[in-house]
Amino acid sequence: MGEPILTAASLTKKEATALTKDMIGQPAPAFELSADDGSVFDSTSLNGTWRLIFFYSRDNSPTCKRGCLTFKEQYDLFVSAGCSVVGIGRDSVDSHRSFKEGFTGGLPFPILSDPERLVATSFNVPMHLGRFPAKSSFLIGPDDTVHYVYDWLFRPRRHVARILGDLTRVTGGEA
Repeated sequence: MGEPILTAASLTKKEATALTKDMIGQPAPAFELSADDGSVFDSTSLNGTWRLIFFYSRDNSPTCKRGCLTFKEQYDLFVSAGCSVVGIGRDSVDSHRSFKEGFTGGLPFPILSDPERLVATSFNVPMHLGRFPAKSSFLIGPDDTVHYVYDWLFRPRRHVARILGDLTRVTGGEA
């Protein structure tokens, strides 16, 4: 049997946020997941670089769609700061592919399938209301440790702006 999934039934929002933020300064978990293009994504391929791993609840939900669109709109700023972007959701590879194709020009970053939430759990991403994965992002440095953790709830534009501000500060990049 797999690891228990943390739920809002056992954690308050404050406790869940604290648990996720406990990842700061910790080594980023290594993982392999299937990507929207059918390939297997190995997180260690990004070791030694800046990368943003973001978790979202569900393909085609309004907030998650807005979040992915905001990451797409600001993608060039992440790239100019030397940072890769990777999205992770619990939907299937086929669902992710269809979701990605729904954006004009697609999305410039991979969307990975984590149906059992094994990777989300390794990053301490809790469930809200017992069934919705929290929307969380992790900025991981070239030292392969988690430098920043963000919760994005219903404000994806503000969320991405905060990440870019921190990324600029730590990299001296143009983001």
